[in-house]
Amino acid sequence: MIRRRTIAGVGAALVVATAACGSDGAGSGEAFSADVMGRLRADGVAPELVYVVSIPGHELAEQSVGVRGGEGFGATYVSPDGGQVELVVDWGGFSDEQCRDTPIVNAEPPGSAVTCEPDGAGWYRVGGGRHEYVTVRDDHVLRLGAAEGELDDVALRAALADARHVTTAGAQEQDHAPAPATVERADLPPSGDGAPDNSVGAGG
Repeated sequence: MIRRRTIAGVGAALVVATAACGSDGAGSGEAFSADVMGRLRADGVAPELVYVVSIPGHELAEQSVGVRGGEGFGATYVSPDGGQVELVVDWGGFSDEQCRDTPIVNAEPPGSAVTCEPDGAGWYRVGGGRHEYVTVRDDHVLRLGAAEGELDDVALRAALADARHVTTAGAQEQDHAPAPATVERADLPPSGDGAPDNSVGAGG
């Protein structure tokens, strides 16, 4: 049985790239900016895989947001003392067998043995000086991991349970901006070739 640790204050506001973040990871919206979404598309990240999480005492490092693997998404959340928590989302499923056999991200040495604990909602994994929680949504897998001692299994699980798919509203607004309004000129006749009506009235 994996020893469980506890930490207070698991709940926190959503972290986003469009807002300045405080030490508690609080943000003010759910959409990345159009520039960030454009960069993700250019990198080949599948829009369905773009998520954000809330992690107490950690901020999203916007420069870390990018592609992982072929179309996967990754982002790193950092604390003031230099701690890092990594979110990785990719296509696929997960099982008890994969939990035991799949290396933990950034484990040292790579390929270290993994201790796996399924809990019905996902899998808590420890190995190579790292620990992570894994969960499946539809046809993709979310993994949130850190060095042992950085958060605990309760916080990792809570963060993934509250993971939110990022809206592309900002990018869509940029891509589908409304066309300029047509301004009607009063000096154009209602029929004919559309040339201005320069005639003068009586006494002109």
